[in-house]
Amino acid sequence: MSKPVVVTIPHELGRAEARRRIDEGVGRLMSQIGAVGELTRAWEGDTLRFSLRAIGQVITGTVAVADHEARLEVDLPGIFAMVANKLKGRLRDEGQLLLSGPKAAGAPRQRQPFRG
Repeated sequence: MSKPVVVTIPHELGRAEARRRIDEGVGRLMSQIGAVGELTRAWEGDTLRFSLRAIGQVITGTVAVADHEARLEVDLPGIFAMVANKLKGRLRDEGQLLLSGPKAAGAPRQRQPFRG
């Protein structure tokens, strides 16, 4: 039985910069949370679909990138479902590190709506 883990990570990078950072950092993120195995990934619009095969199990998930947040959803099969809550905190922490900080030089600035 699989258990979904959902983490929403706010950011102020804009969609394009957040997507770039996620694309560059997803492999590093998986290794930092202790995931080892064969990682496959593909973008469909602004949603990254990925799967990780490890210890005979397949972990699948998506990262949906929006202008001000990224929503990570991971389906953990059997053996990994037991550590879902611990993994959720780790994913949130590592995701915030990935999406924090200034925009890359030359990245287009996103206009903020007027709140007058």
